[in-house]
This record gives sequence, structure tokens and C-alpha cells, in this order.
Amino acid sequence: MSNYKDLKLDKFKDNTDIVDSGTEGTKIASGTSAQRGSTAGQIRFNSTTGLAEYYDGTSFKSIDSPPTVSSIDVTEVASDGGGNQTIVITGSGFGSGAIVTFVGNAGTDFNASTVTVDSTTQITAVAPKASFLNAQEPYGVKVQNTSGLSATLASQINVDSSPIWSTASGSLGSFFDSTRSGISVSATATDGDGDTIVYSVQSGSLPSGLSLNTSTGAITGTANAVGSDTTSSFTLRATANSKTADRAFTITINAPVSTTYSYTGSNQTFTVPTGLTSFVVDIMGAGGGSQGGSGSGGTGGRTQGTRTASAGQSYIVIVGERGKTTSSGSSFGGGGSYTSGHGNGGGGGGLSGIFLTSYTHGNSVAIAGGGGGGAFGGNAGGHGGGSSGNGGSHGAGGGSQSSGGSGGGGSSGSALQGGATTGGGNGGSGGGGYYGGGGGSEGSTDTSGAGGSGYIGGLVSGATTTLAGSTGGANNNGSVVISY
Repeated sequence: MSNYKDLKLDKFKDNTDIVDSGTEGTKIASGTSAQRGSTAGQIRFNSTTGLAEYYDGTSFKSIDSPPTVSSIDVTEVASDGGGNQTIVITGSGFGSGAIVTFVGNAGTDFNASTVTVDSTTQITAVAPKASFLNAQEPYGVKVQNTSGLSATLASQINVDSSPIWSTASGSLGSFFDSTRSGISVSATATDGDGDTIVYSVQSGSLPSGLSLNTSTGAITGTANAVGSDTTSSFTLRATANSKTADRAFTITINAPVSTTYSYTGSNQTFTVPTGLTSFVVDIMGAGGGSQGGSGSGGTGGRTQGTRTASAGQSYIVIVGERGKTTSSGSSFGGGGSYTSGHGNGGGGGGLSGIFLTSYTHGNSVAIAGGGGGGAFGGNAGGHGGGSSGNGGSHGAGGGSQSSGGSGGGGSSGSALQGGATTGGGNGGSGGGGYYGGGGGSEGSTDTSGAGGSGYIGGLVSGATTTLAGSTGGANNNGSVVISY
């Protein structure tokens, strides 16, 4: 005890800071942070922090054991869910003023916006959901006490956001009757986590005949025909790892459209509507004229097929006029010139057809040839249409794919124009066509006109042009029907 007494009496002038009470422990200096000394080696109890501390000559160091983090109650955060995420942390040794940090796997950390130390074994931390990033998952959770000692529970929180739609809501397309076969549209979404997306129809229904590929979002098939324009409204759901996103769409199936162009004596037009990629034509050439003692005028040809088109294209529609009889002149559509005169013959019927942009030979798309005019004495005019028109009587030749038909006493046919008849009206002129038929003449033997040729060079494979269409023979105007 002498040594203790020497220490007590000789080393300390004021021993009120040390009280030895035996086995319970030795009480050391106690005070707030503001009451700290500045001598290296001092040891004291900080009543502000509730921890023992010592001074190393530069700063005070707290004497404490680190906390432990054993579990959290949330392991997945929807970063796009909006608002805040509350996370309850369980462990031990949590002290007042503890800081909670969410530790990013790729090195980007952030602190909880609010921390409530519920007890030494539980902390409630709150952070914005948007602060959790896919690129940083999985996040660890770090609790650091005011002593600076900390503990981290690694790889605890995954970020799982809902899929994001790439396809804008609204119409996925409007389809004409001619294009409802082989429809293929899609509505797609992406997932920031790279999870597989599954698509489904959440409400409404697809047009009859179409189906949804649940893996790709493609909507394909041949839609059923409708009697009137029909819009189907439906909501698709994209699901990725239990997270979902919905979006509303429509698809419209249009009823068949069929427009008949009749003879007017002037050019008519057809403009391809938006969304139309093809249309169908059914074209009748005009019949050749006949009257009195003449033979029958040739029947106009018929051309049918499909035209591939682009929205906004403008087509000139020509509907042929029947061959002249009681008046002189050329029938609209290139029917050969006829002089009425004695009134026992007929002019050639005009071609019917469609032309891209302008009514010129080079812009021909599809043509049905006109029939040749009949001649006195029962000589019938040649039928129009086909790759070559029928010849007239006594030498008048039908138009072909490369030249007009030769004249049978009248003039030869030419591009889009039938040959004229000569004489006083008992002969027949040639029908208009891709190349017109040759003209007949009045003479010792009255000769009839030949038919003009048809043309399908602007139509897709499978189109036809034939002789003797169903216009009913002579003296009938042509027609053009466009359907889609």
C-alpha cells in the first residue's frame, strides 16, 4: 500500500478525479465534449457521447465495440415506384446518432435520409426509392456509430424496376381489307434488370384472327373481314420478375372499299390513301360501235390484277367511251376516228385503264383494250384486250405489246390510239389500247376495225388481260373498278 500512498500523495495535487472503491472499478474523469482537456494520454468518460475516450495528442478517440448488423426486412426495392423506402435493420450495439449507409456494389453509396434508432437492437431507416440504382445492386447496409466503428451486411438489397414500354400507346395500325392478310405489328417493352419480359392481353381483345406472341410482343395473323370499319381496343401487360406495366393500344380493320369509275369523257383520279400498300383493279374496255347494216362492234377487253402502291401516289383513271356511230370523231380513250356518213359502220371503242401521274404511254399501269368498230355487210369488229387485240375483217390487225395493228384500208393503230377508218361511214375504226387496233374502210368491201391490246405490266404477278370482256358487246362504255 506504500506505493499507492506514494502515488496518491506525491503524484497528484488534487485527487478528486480518481476514487478507488475496490472491486467495482475505478471512476475516471467524466464530462461533456466541451469539457475535454488537451493533454496526450488523458482518459475520461464523455457524458455527451456516453463513451469512454482518450486523447492521443491530436484528437480524442472513443473506446467502444462495433455494432453488428444481422438482418433487414426489405431485400428488393422498386426504384421507379416513387416515394420513399422504409427499411428496418436488426442487430446489436446501435447507438444514438448512428448513420445508415447503403453501399453500392459498383462503388456508389448514399446515406439514408432519416435514421431512427429504435433501440440498441433496431434501427428504422428511410431513403428515396429513386436513389437505388440497377447498376449498383446488390446494395449492402452499413451502420456506423458515433464512435466511428461500423458494421456492414453485404449484398442485401436488389433493385427491381417495372418494365418500360418502348412502343407509344395508341394505334398500332389501320388495315384495309386488301392488307388484312399477313398483318405483323408489335408492342415491346424493356427491363432495366435484363429480366425476361412476358406479354399478355390484360383487358379488351385483339381483332379476330390476330394473336399475341407472349415472348416478343408481336401481333400477327390474318384479321377476319368486317362489314364496317372496326377498331379493337385492348391493354397489353408487360411482366418482368413480378413487376408489371400496362399500356393501351388499338388496331383498326377497315371494311372493303370498292369504287367504280364510269365514263365521263374526261380524266379521273385516284389517290392512294395512307396505309394502303396495294389495290385491286377490274378494268373493262369500251365496245366498238355498230349500227344499221353493220356487223357487231368488237367487245372491250378485260384486265384484272393487283397493283402495289405507296400512300399519296396519284393515278389517272381513263374510262373508255363506246365507239362512235351517229356522230363523227374519236371516242374518249383512243378509239379510232370515225366519220358517220352513210351510217352503217362504227368507231372503235376507247381503252380503259390507269396511269401513274399522267395519261401517257410510258406511265401505263393497266389497260383493257377497246373493241374495233363494225362495218357494213355484217363484218364484225375485232375484240379488244389480251396481249394482242383481235383483228378486224379484211386485214385490219389488232394492237400488240410492241406496235399498233396494221390498217385494213384505214390507218394503223399506235400507242394508246386506234387507227381511223376511211370513207363515208360504212367501215369501222380501230379500238384504243396499249397499242391501238388498225382501222377499216368503206369501199367495194367495207372492212371493220381491229381491237386494241391490253396491258398488265404495272400489276403484280398473276394479273390477266383477256379478250371479249363481259361488257355485253358493242356500243358499251368501259369501266374501272378499284378495290382495297
